[in-house]
Amino acid sequence: MDSAVAAVLGDYEARIAREHKLAETLLPDEFRLRRDEFLLPVGPQTAQLLDILIRAQKPRLLVEVGTSYGYSTVWLADAARAVGGTLHTLELAQHKSDHARANIARAGLSDHVVFHVGDAREALAALAGPIDFVLLDLWKDLYIPCFDLMRPKLSDGAFVVADNMLEPIQARRDADAYRAHVRAQPGVSSVLLPVGSGIEITRIGGD
Repeated sequence: MDSAVAAVLGDYEARIAREHKLAETLLPDEFRLRRDEFLLPVGPQTAQLLDILIRAQKPRLLVEVGTSYGYSTVWLADAARAVGGTLHTLELAQHKSDHARANIARAGLSDHVVFHVGDAREALAALAGPIDFVLLDLWKDLYIPCFDLMRPKLSDGAFVVADNMLEPIQARRDADAYRAHVRAQPGVSSVLLPVGSGIEITRIGGD
């Protein structure tokens, strides 16, 4: 990891620490009202695992469904650059995408990222495949429809990593439904790992 990427991630991690302290002072209802102010990132352990997977798999086309403020985007883009891939990252909120884009530029990774703003389902429907690697990290009730839109475009051997499978508890019903759905697909292998907030790693075909 070069110094520009490390500096940007350092700034993100300092913000994560500040927000963690602030979140501890808020009542649940207050946090729900303000949650769009928070990074809500995948966290460093999950990010490092994504980096390892990408560098081993060497995907050409990567998709992040849920840019948020761009913490995981920097990790994914840095790994994409290392293997000669391109990351497409999708976000509903313009201000979040703009924040992520600025940090991607600071990290020197702009040539490896394409930003999409709007409904993720519309962006996925328009995105050409084959898609080799996916991070799903948006509202959990959208995981199944997003997966189904991508499924015909996923390459043989593609990985789909879904975050928040164990935490927060409020998302558990949607997370369980997603895991059951992907595991019922033919030609798919899938496993739940207790890393970060819990991730489901799904591999398409590849036999």
